[in-house]
Amino acid sequence: MEQWWPRLRPESRAWLVANNGDVVPPELVEEITSLGGSITSDEWWVGENGPSGLYLSDAAVDWVEELANDEVDDQP
Repeated sequence: MEQWWPRLRPESRAWLVANNGDVVPPELVEEITSLGGSITSDEWWVGENGPSGLYLSDAAVDWVEELANDEVDDQP
């Protein structure tokens, strides 16, 4: 996440903040992977990844929430 978050388009970061905890749309997953994000299960930010789509892990959801509340830097 530390590799791709700062390089996401501003509207993509805004979507992740506004829809924190929701399934990540396929086009956003594609953007993340194009920026070097690996969606393997050993990545700390990857939660459930199955037929319904990709979800952020609980730790990543918490981090995004803290970021939205200006409680952390924009680097995980």
